[in-house]
Amino acid sequence: MKKLLKGCTPLLIMILLWSCNNQENNIQTEIKIPVSVETIKPRSIYRFIETTGTVYSSKEGEMKSEMSGLYQLQRNPATGRPFALGDIVKAGQVLIRLENEEFVNGLQVEGKKLNLELAENNLEKQKSLYDKGGVTQTELKNASISYVNAKYSYENAEIQLAKMAVRVPFDGVIVELPYHTNGIKIDQGTALFKVMEYNNLLMDVKLPEKHLPEVTLDQLVQITNYNMGNDTIKGKISQISPIIDPETRTFQSVLQINNDKHSLRPGMFIKAAILSEQRDSTIVIPKETVISRQDAKVVFIVENGIATEKQITTGLETMDDIEVISGLKINDRLVVSGFETLRNKSKVSVLQ
Repeated sequence: MKKLLKGCTPLLIMILLWSCNNQENNIQTEIKIPVSVETIKPRSIYRFIETTGTVYSSKEGEMKSEMSGLYQLQRNPATGRPFALGDIVKAGQVLIRLENEEFVNGLQVEGKKLNLELAENNLEKQKSLYDKGGVTQTELKNASISYVNAKYSYENAEIQLAKMAVRVPFDGVIVELPYHTNGIKIDQGTALFKVMEYNNLLMDVKLPEKHLPEVTLDQLVQITNYNMGNDTIKGKISQISPIIDPETRTFQSVLQINNDKHSLRPGMFIKAAILSEQRDSTIVIPKETVISRQDAKVVFIVENGIATEKQITTGLETMDDIEVISGLKINDRLVVSGFETLRNKSKVSVLQ
């Protein structure tokens, strides 16, 4: 029996050694922590001051009748039908005509035009005679007065006649068009239509006083609205109040929005992001990868299967990202997931 045990001893020792080596290999395999990495590339980072508000038109005009007359809604040459709500119109277009023969006859436009021509001819004649000594200075002045009076009378008649054609005051969109039956007499002062300019919209915002040093004229603003999806519209700061409201501790600014595609409508509620700071071609990493310790901020990078702890100095921050001023370099492989359980020099397995 002793001989048998003596012969088995080397075999047992070999089995035990193999088992220990296998356990060590298993331990080494187990301590490789799975992580995901991201190669650092230069990026830009932006900081915004966010606010919300309601946009309104930079121009709006309500046109009323300046005289009584028979209502005639005109046709839109762009659509071939009568002008309607939502039509885009140009400055000077005639939307409505008012017919009133009695009013026209009372103006006596043609008679005043002929009177002006006679007065002008008489003035020229008096000037010629005066140069030759044929008339006195008083007679010349009387001729001048007659010409001026005739001129003003004719021009005033033309002004009154022009009131019969109600024109668009500026480029815009028809936003109000009260219904009136064609051919029905309307009174002076009746509301006819309202036009708003859509290409340039405005929004009043009140910002906390701490942002006053960060806001400047012509500063870029990005505009979004839930109807626009991920699209943005550019705007800028057009006005800044120099005073702080003592009750709200805010200051007022006005945003000017470029809306040439008519993506927004006056009255819409929008979100505005005012660009307060920007850094280009810098190292930017996800904010969640930074571990804050008592004396420093650290991240982990992977080199040759080993996670190395790096102390970093940070700069500009946003809600999701942070700028790294020192501690990392371009093309470092940053650990972006699985870093929670890492220690310096931990072995890692990079997930693809």
